[in-house]
Amino acid sequence: MIKKALHIILLLLLLAGLGHAQEVQQQLPDKTRILFLLDGSGSMLAGWGDTNRITAAKELLGDLVDSLKANPKLDLALRVYGHLYRRSSQNCKDTRLEVGFGKNNHNQIINELKTIEPKGTTPIAYSLEQAANDFPSTAGYRNIVIIITDGIESCDGDPCAVSLALQKRGIFLKPFIIGIGMGQDFKEQFKCIGEYYDAKDISSFQKALAKAVSTSLDKTTASIELLDINKRPRETNVNVSFINNFTKEPAFDFVHYRDPQGRPDSVQLDPVLTYDVVVNTLPPVIKRNVNLIPGKHNVITISSPQGKLSIKQKSASTYQNGVRAIIRERGKTAIVNIHDINTQQQYLVGKYDVEVLTTPRRHFRNVEINQDQTTTLTLPDPGLLNLYNNAPGYGSIYEIDESGRQEWVYDLAHDQSRISLALQPGTYKIVFRVDKAPGSKYTAIKTVTIESGRSAVVKLFN
Repeated sequence: MIKKALHIILLLLLLAGLGHAQEVQQQLPDKTRILFLLDGSGSMLAGWGDTNRITAAKELLGDLVDSLKANPKLDLALRVYGHLYRRSSQNCKDTRLEVGFGKNNHNQIINELKTIEPKGTTPIAYSLEQAANDFPSTAGYRNIVIIITDGIESCDGDPCAVSLALQKRGIFLKPFIIGIGMGQDFKEQFKCIGEYYDAKDISSFQKALAKAVSTSLDKTTASIELLDINKRPRETNVNVSFINNFTKEPAFDFVHYRDPQGRPDSVQLDPVLTYDVVVNTLPPVIKRNVNLIPGKHNVITISSPQGKLSIKQKSASTYQNGVRAIIRERGKTAIVNIHDINTQQQYLVGKYDVEVLTTPRRHFRNVEINQDQTTTLTLPDPGLLNLYNNAPGYGSIYEIDESGRQEWVYDLAHDQSRISLALQPGTYKIVFRVDKAPGSKYTAIKTVTIESGRSAVVKLFN
């Protein structure tokens, strides 16, 4: 009875573990915070259509805030800069959180917008630094900043560096910048801060606001199609990393999956970010600057055809530390992988140079990996060289090739009387001088042939 109960308990624990393993492990936070960072500097009084910039910005931002009341998973806040001190004072700390994050604060933000009167300068960098303190530390939120401005930094700050630092700290995601009446020429200056929208008129400003908010809120999914050599989406079971293109840090990591019908699954991703998608094959394949269409299902296709390489040697264990191989793409110096002997590994279809770290090393040039095929390299078994010496000394082992040329293989330990060394089959020369010999002319030279699976004995000095 007790044994049966234990079996039931173990079964329940196993099922519980499997259930946990099958839970979605990487999910976007359920809620979002948006901080509106509004330019209140003196230049916002400039005319814009039938009104001026600040009036249009306040009215349209107020309408947007009002329309967001129905979203229970969205918190809003308002910070303004350049509105407290006159431009003549050049106050580069002129910024204030006018309305902090909170539930049902929409009317408070709308009313506060009505009171803002442009006065001063444009401390964007300092305002971003202060904005880092505006976001509560409560988990479960994505933090978004929407900057509304009609000018660039005027206080010698570095908003690019500030934005990057705060994104790397996870304070907020890549900001949106809406440039009022600035033109596309400023896109280059603002792209180091975040995503720039050019609002050349009131209508385009309204669209830019809506686009920034919808990008922040709309559910966005993607599937990855890993294409084989025939451009069919058949590759799978590969780690795929979504790297934040701005911070260069990983945002999401998935092991690619295809269902029994061969269809890749969908994952939810954050459309606020621009990604470098890395398929972690050997070598990796990278698709850069991937922008997702918010609120849509995105299909990302990446060519990553693979085949297998197997390197075999029956008695590789004869080598004290085993044997590995260095894999490089044909004609390149960068190492793709360190491959263990007697294993097989997938590589991208292509040609490779393989350097097997036997003693001496063996080289295979121009090794071809083909789609869904296994390329096999087989090495002969090593033999064993046993060296005996009754006096310490100095020496080396050289391999002699078929043309008679020699290549250094190994330096002998100075004070060991017996050395056992696994060597690949071949002809070798041993050059040795006793430590106390009175000159180079007493150097001894001996040759030996090493055969697979056999031992050879050489006495350097009797």
